[in-house]
Amino acid sequence: MPTKALNRGMRLSFMIVTLFIISAVNAAVDAQEAPTIFGDVTLSPQFSPDPLTVRGMSGGSISGSQVGGRSETATGPCTGFVDETPDHALALTSKFDYLKLQVQSPEDTTMIIKGPGGTWCNDDFDGKNAGIVGEWLPGSYQIWVGSYEKGKYLPYTLKITEVK
Repeated sequence: MPTKALNRGMRLSFMIVTLFIISAVNAAVDAQEAPTIFGDVTLSPQFSPDPLTVRGMSGGSISGSQVGGRSETATGPCTGFVDETPDHALALTSKFDYLKLQVQSPEDTTMIIKGPGGTWCNDDFDGKNAGIVGEWLPGSYQIWVGSYEKGKYLPYTLKITEVK
């Protein structure tokens, strides 16, 4: 009888330790900063973490010039293909004297941003990756990330930073 009680006690102790370890691992995983996928972002100056990253899949079947409403803007051409709906929404709570949005992808990407003051497009900001940098007014922005082949979807990370 004492052996059975000892075995039950050991099993119970082992289960408690196992549950504690699992809880600790889950808490550590939850605490890590994971990039948002197709997420909407609200930023104020001096945001953290900087850079902030969101992920998505570039591409679609609508031409960039159709979504941009023109073939060219001051920041670059409205090229490639995007989805009808934006990939991300960016809300800026106040003016940013400097903000950079840059796509990082293994493939050639394009970008279209609509917001206060107009529409901005870009292609090949840094190599084959699209990006837009400058002064940003407060308000809501819609962001599309495009691919060059109609209907081809490619993974990307969008990095947002105040660091020059």
